[in-house]
Amino acid sequence: MVVTESISLSTRGNGDIIDITPQVEEQLAKSRVSNGMVTLFVAGSTAGVTTIEFEPGLVADFKEMWQRLIPQNTTYAHDRAWGDGNGHSHVRASLLGASLVIPVSNKRLVLGTWQQVVLVDFDNRPRSRRVVVQVMGE
Repeated sequence: MVVTESISLSTRGNGDIIDITPQVEEQLAKSRVSNGMVTLFVAGSTAGVTTIEFEPGLVADFKEMWQRLIPQNTTYAHDRAWGDGNGHSHVRASLLGASLVIPVSNKRLVLGTWQQVVLVDFDNRPRSRRVVVQVMGE
């Protein structure tokens, strides 16, 4: 069985990190799949999905890491071409990745005790985001 749904949400941009674990679990429950996998895909080139321990200290560390690796206040060819000032957003999102696969066992996401699924919006402004949730299995 394959079930495809989506999660819609609004973000603040600028590295906003949102725990979407409850929404993913809700889509899994609605699918009635017991064993298989959930694939997540964020539609957009300035956001990504991953897992993290979603607690304030690590969220701050995660945001700071992006600023050190791919600084916002440097010159990007994308900004020169389009003038929208979000070249860093595209580079960060491409490094993080737009998709994630999570195993499903006994109707539950197979996540570690302190592991949550998050959407990270790197764009330089608030956005409406859509995460495609595809549940596959039996």
